[in-house]
Amino acid sequence: MSTNKNLRKAKNAKNDEFYTQLTDIEKELVHYKKHFKNKIIYCNCDNPLQSKFWEYFHTNFEKIELKRLIATYYDNFNITYKLVYDGGNDNNIKTYIKIQLKGNGDFRSEECVNILKESDIIVTNPPFSLFREFVAQLIKYNKKFLIVGNKNTVNCNEFFHLLKENKLWFGYEHPQEFDTPNGKTKKVQGLCRWFTNLDIEKRHEILKLHKQYIPKEYPTYDNYNAININKICDIPYDYDGIMGVPITFFDKYNPEQFEILGRSGDIKWALTCGFFTPPSEEKQQQYKKYYKNWRVQNSYLLDTNNMPVCIYYRVFIKHKNNHL
Repeated sequence: MSTNKNLRKAKNAKNDEFYTQLTDIEKELVHYKKHFKNKIIYCNCDNPLQSKFWEYFHTNFEKIELKRLIATYYDNFNITYKLVYDGGNDNNIKTYIKIQLKGNGDFRSEECVNILKESDIIVTNPPFSLFREFVAQLIKYNKKFLIVGNKNTVNCNEFFHLLKENKLWFGYEHPQEFDTPNGKTKKVQGLCRWFTNLDIEKRHEILKLHKQYIPKEYPTYDNYNAININKICDIPYDYDGIMGVPITFFDKYNPEQFEILGRSGDIKWALTCGFFTPPSEEKQQQYKKYYKNWRVQNSYLLDTNNMPVCIYYRVFIKHKNNHL
């Protein structure tokens, strides 16, 4: 089974019951302790009976010095509740308040949006099929967040621009497995990332580069005046031009070291970027006959027969002026 088949199936079937494992939560959230102090955490896609996010925050409430923990969850068939925890009582018994919701707990509902407005940080694993809508809501209400999603969302224009404009970035870990209601584990190797707009040390770490630019090792795209790079470790330290890198670049992206220009696949941006070099109309028709999925805005190289060799989506970057 391909690595992204499970996520694609979940999106198409609206099967969003993928639960983040406690070990993955623990490994990621250890980096954010300073952000949680005296804050209201809202897990707005989390039933405490199933959610490891609730378990983590409920168990570590005093340790990470939270102010309040809130959770709501979606259920279109049964009564749903808002759960609130403010810390242990005099006997250190971990109790919480359970309040019935008027609706089904959809994160887009008015009552859940009102809870979101009063919260400081949103931490959850939102439905894969609604991920972009979920992020748009967080941006709309200017909320801090730490959430799990599919890294391929980077290829959507509105989401890519959030990364480009440093309104969100990748976290530390790559969740590999998720639990499901039937007790089985779904593997989504390499496809998931943590997304956040909380400042973390990782995004200020300098990516150490060791390769020198040698022209024959870095072919130029036929339709972009940029060199192709297949692995992040192969970014040359001494090249001042434009480079096309895989979307995994965001795992290492430091906005103080690199400038993001745009991405392949976006025709509107390509027509205005200044380094898009499309082939003639005649060539375009020839390429389409040769490879039916060929698109002029997608990055590609030419083989020895001058036919297109398509490259997966690339992020176009440059070194900042002070990189040497």
